[in-house]
Order: sequence, then structure tokens, then C-alpha cells
Amino acid sequence: MRWWVAGWAVAGLVVLTACGGSSGGTPSAGSSPGRSAEPSSGAPSHSSGAPVPAPSSTPPPSAGTSSGSAPGGASSGPAGGCVAGHARVTVSPGDARERRLCARPGTVVSVVLEPRHDDRRWTAVHSSAPVFVVASGWRVDGDGTAHAALRCAGTRGGGAKVTVLAKAPDVAGAAQPAFTLDVSVVPYPREG
Repeated sequence: MRWWVAGWAVAGLVVLTACGGSSGGTPSAGSSPGRSAEPSSGAPSHSSGAPVPAPSSTPPPSAGTSSGSAPGGASSGPAGGCVAGHARVTVSPGDARERRLCARPGTVVSVVLEPRHDDRRWTAVHSSAPVFVVASGWRVDGDGTAHAALRCAGTRGGGAKVTVLAKAPDVAGAAQPAFTLDVSVVPYPREG
């Protein structure tokens, strides 16, 4: 047998092994099928073969996120799926009006609200429980994109509804809720 035949056989075996491992083979300890370990940035990353749950996953969000979050926001679910460190949630026109996000204490979530396609404009952000999630850094760019930073409580667990208001500039009356992010702050499990 020639050396190149043996080389191709080894390369084929490596490819088959790699494909079998990412298509739902036995998960490694501490991970779940279809989900890889969380990167050091704290944002969940997903394997390419599995469907991506919504990072605020009850309604399938379509907010494109960077930092490794799934489209639509960050993923919620079991405490192992909570974001930690830094995460980003992007809200695009046509996305679900409500999302869920599971976060660890001390996490900072950057929320980017893309320009609306109706006559309403983003006007403000409010947290129902600032003791658990504080909304800060609100700004609206010239193109209509709005930004906010959500800081989760440093040590405690709890929840808050973060509501973003929108209003048509030429219409009288109060701004109305246009997007809600239901944030659950889940403490790290205690060992011992």
C-alpha cells in the first residue's frame, strides 16, 4: 500500500470522528447535547449542528447578537445556560415583543434596539426591580438605534422586567411599552 493511500485513510477517519462528535455524540461531562461549553466572556456559544435556542428563549427572538449569543438575545433555561460576564441582546424590527434572559450575578448586558420601521421611536428604558437589574447608559443614535446597559446584582438572585418604551414624536400622550426583557438573575451554585 502506498503512503498516500494510508494518509487519505487517516484523514478520512479524523473527519468521520469529528463529524460524529459534533452531531450529537456522547456529550462531555458538564455539557448538554447541542451546546458547547461557555467561553470565558460568559456568553453561550452553540454548536453548528444544533438549532439555536433564543437567548431569551421563550419566544424565539431574532435579535442578532454578538459575543456568541444566539440570534434574538441570550439563552435562558437551566442555570447552566445562564450568561455571565458580558452579553449582548439585539432587537430588530419584527422580533418578539418579549424575551427571557437568564444571567449570573454581576453580568452586564448590552441591549441594542435597531431603528423601528413604524412612526414610533425608542424613548426610554425602565427596570421593574433596580435592586436586581439596573438600566443605565441610555442613548439614541441619530439613525434611531437605541442602546442601554443592564447591570445585574452582584451577589443576589432575583428577577426584573426591563421595559423599553416607544412613542411617535408628533403624537400626544405617554410612550407605550414596545419591548420587554424578563431578566432572571441566578446565583452560582454553592459547593459543599
